[in-house]
Amino acid sequence: MNMKILRGTVFGGIAFFFLGWLVWGMLLMSFSETNYNQSIYLPDDGMIWWAMIASNLVLALLVTLAMKWAGAKTIVDGLKLGALVGGLYALTTDLGMYSMTTVILNLTAVLVDTLAYAAVTAITGLVIVLTWGKS
Repeated sequence: MNMKILRGTVFGGIAFFFLGWLVWGMLLMSFSETNYNQSIYLPDDGMIWWAMIASNLVLALLVTLAMKWAGAKTIVDGLKLGALVGGLYALTTDLGMYSMTTVILNLTAVLVDTLAYAAVTAITGLVIVLTWGKS
């Protein structure tokens, strides 16, 4: 694997993990309690950590590959492409969940989650571009 892709995936995965904890685990916690079906969540001590870590790494790989294929080189490239990939990813996932499940209870939750994902992925995109160093 190309070192640029490996670094982007590892550092992007770390960024996703900590930003996810901050945004969804702290900042949006009370919002989530009123806008998402709470019966779906595992208790904190029941979380499957390896799957959480793998999820963050896979999403970081997706963003890293998108950045590489798009030729992202600057912080602005990382922010813009990260926001685009994250926003589209969240919008398709959230609309799918809203249309077929009782997980997401309203369209406000779809909008807030999409914007949160766009912001988190924009910052992660910035981290990915910064970890690449000079070509």
